[in-house]
Amino acid sequence: MASEKLVVGLAGMPGAGKSVVVNVAKAMSYGVVVMGDEVREEAKRRGLKLTPENLGRIMLELRRLEGEAVIARRCIPKIKAKAESKVIVDGLRSLAEAEEFKKIFPKFTLVAVHSSPETRFKRLFHRRRSDDPKNWEIFRERDMRELSVGLGNAIALAEHMIVNEESLSAAKRKAAEILKGIEEKWMK
Repeated sequence: MASEKLVVGLAGMPGAGKSVVVNVAKAMSYGVVVMGDEVREEAKRRGLKLTPENLGRIMLELRRLEGEAVIARRCIPKIKAKAESKVIVDGLRSLAEAEEFKKIFPKFTLVAVHSSPETRFKRLFHRRRSDDPKNWEIFRERDMRELSVGLGNAIALAEHMIVNEESLSAAKRKAAEILKGIEEKWMK
């Protein structure tokens, strides 16, 4: 039953290291739903290139037209469809999204990943995904857009926080500890 699923929401600024946590979760048999894929799919449906500007505009437009929790609502059927009893949802942007998930999945926990702006910019610049910023100005614009939809509030009020400024192995270790703790709480 969907309400029995353990759902872990993951919030963090772009480049903070959410994908590190997702990879640890996958290794721990979690299914994965990526909220940003909803925005990317919408851009593709509209025939738009996957640029930071296009994706940001679509994200804001969807929220304006369909409410703050629109992306969460679109992800709920994907979470329910996952075969796994544990699912990690990558990319929450607001407390409204967390609340939407909590309505459907009582075993929901919000985890935040944090890194400094300089660290995140370096990671994104070297990652070179199509929607990654090409310079500091675009990076700052994206940060401000993310914060404008409530991402800072979601990070601030997360039940768990991973500060990802050290080694990759340290981040993985911390992620595994937190996920094990969440499982112990909900899967008694």
